[in-house]
Amino acid sequence: MRHGLMYHGSFEENYPLLTPGTTQFVSTDGTQRPLPEWPEEVTGVHFGYMEKTGKRFVAVRMQFREHDVVLQTPVVLDSMRHLGSRRFGPEPTVITDDLASALLDDAIECNPEQNEEIALLINRVNQVRRGD
Repeated sequence: MRHGLMYHGSFEENYPLLTPGTTQFVSTDGTQRPLPEWPEEVTGVHFGYMEKTGKRFVAVRMQFREHDVVLQTPVVLDSMRHLGSRRFGPEPTVITDDLASALLDDAIECNPEQNEEIALLINRVNQVRRGD
């Protein structure tokens, strides 16, 4: 299973507006932009990330099928731990199970009040992986 990270705009402009089901973001020029389609190869968790002032990136959203979780406490993205030492580009960044697992673990650690919601997403991923 391949997972991915996709840009959801600048944190300061967009995080206060982010809700489950969001399909667009406010660009730096103030216009609404649609979130791009996910590549077909990204069949696992879709992680949304935003850029904070100072070129710091944070994961703010996790989606898998019917589950759409907006993190109450965003997870600071670590290039080595979450991206396999790669950098972000204009296209969604595709990551492996191991990298996605580390990001999910960090999301749980940073958001204990959302453990049930995140666990349901992870359980659904595991059901699909087993073919249930």
